Amino acid sequence: MDRRRDGRFRGLATRLAAASTVAGLVATGLVASDSAAATGEYGWPLVPRPSVARGFDPPEQRWMSGHRGVDLTSAAEAVVRSAGDGVVNFAGEVAGKQVVSVRHPDGVLTTYEPVEPLVAAGAPVARGDALGILVTGHAGCAGVCLHWGARRGAGSGARYLDPLALLGVVRVRLKPLQPGDA
Repeated sequence: MDRRRDGRFRGLATRLAAASTVAGLVATGLVASDSAAATGEYGWPLVPRPSVARGFDPPEQRWMSGHRGVDLTSAAEAVVRSAGDGVVNFAGEVAGKQVVSVRHPDGVLTTYEPVEPLVAAGAPVARGDALGILVTGHAGCAGVCLHWGARRGAGSGARYLDPLALLGVVRVRLKPLQPGDA
């Protein structure tokens, strides 16, 4: 094989490895594969657009410690809105915290805490509809934060997703396999 063809082969191999890496990230939920993210079916749960106080840090195994969502900074008593169309799955107290969750048509379940619910389980909601009022008391947050989570599936088969991927704001940057590969 001459050098030019060898270089093209290595370039193709690099692109295939990168594609399989992205596919792996999509499969694990670190990057959204849904057309929902691409078409803008999801939006921020707080207005104005909040900053991220703590990012998504999934555990290596389901039972291990990690951060299964993102913490978004806001003001006390801010209105928390549904990130997308769906049906309220739960609105009430879990382990001493007020929680609202919404099941979306694409199978994603988004959760919002600590939120004093303004909705009841079974209520249909549209993107941007008020779910509740943000209350203080989210542990690990210096100020007032909304913990926003997302997962697909149920029970032991559930996969936690980075909710920011639903918005299309998570960017994957791939590095070459070897120096000089581009």
